[in-house]
Amino acid sequence: MKILIIEDTITSATVVCNWLTNMGLSALHAKTGEEGLEVFRRERPDLVLLDIIMPGIDGFEVARCIRRFEKHHGWWTPIIFLTARADENDLQCAIDAGGDDYLIKPVSEVVLKAKIHAMRRMAHMRDSLRKTQDKLRKANEQLQRLSAIDSLTGIANRRRFDTTLLHEWRRCSRSALPLSLLVIDVDLFKLFNDHYGHQMGDECLKIVAHTLQERTRRLDDLVARYGGEEFAVILPETDPEGALAVAEDMRVGIAALRVDHAWSTVAPVVTVSIGVASIIPPKDSEAGIPALIKAADDALYHAKESGRNQVKQVKGVIRVVGPGVGFNRRLVSKRG
Repeated sequence: MKILIIEDTITSATVVCNWLTNMGLSALHAKTGEEGLEVFRRERPDLVLLDIIMPGIDGFEVARCIRRFEKHHGWWTPIIFLTARADENDLQCAIDAGGDDYLIKPVSEVVLKAKIHAMRRMAHMRDSLRKTQDKLRKANEQLQRLSAIDSLTGIANRRRFDTTLLHEWRRCSRSALPLSLLVIDVDLFKLFNDHYGHQMGDECLKIVAHTLQERTRRLDDLVARYGGEEFAVILPETDPEGALAVAEDMRVGIAALRVDHAWSTVAPVVTVSIGVASIIPPKDSEAGIPALIKAADDALYHAKESGRNQVKQVKGVIRVVGPGVGFNRRLVSKRG
């Protein structure tokens, strides 16, 4: 344990240093406040013994500087004022400046030893509390991460989808940038489950989720499990043409997996249908979020009604009109 003594009187400092050595502690000595601050920053002592009257800055200012420095670094070091000044106002100033105790000279070795022991105990308790808080914080962060992940597929869940869509909506609205949404459905998945069993169905969903994740092009893109065999992809700063290209790449990528689907009336392998919609979110309004989701959902419905294994897109960019949201319902199809 390192103790820093900031004391300009050599005789007094020598006596205290000898006591500390006898206690098995390491003593550091600084003769001025400025030197004491330099030693404190360099050596990071476990406790500071601080006089009040010194050349240059006084002990009160030294304590304030230490506390400001520690606040920036998240530290805490016990400070004991060791001074000949017995005025109650000085004691008050010392505590206000950041001191933890106040001893009036001359002080005995026994008293100093007891005070140091008490401060070490306080420091240990504080360190234990901080470590516990750190563990709780990390556990909470892990819980937050887990609460945002779909347990089956390992991608984002519906909760994460909702929070991310709101966040990206606000971000794109500030810069008048397009925001695109894909809604994806595994074609005739119930027949797959019924024929191959739920375990194989789960494996199929995992493979599809992984493939969709691989086909995203930007770090901000988010693939989420929307529910059951349905997935959703948020594409910030992506215009309709870009969204259509991503969707088609995903559709082709899933078909290329060649996962057998003997009971499908679409193809002998697992395929997906995708609905695509894009919008430039208006400023100071989130009313268009449900309309964006509905537009992508409607496009998905048309893709399924038109034979599945294809991408359908709401033509152009959805525009917010007055209190509602309007969009051109004419759909463009991309079919493999």
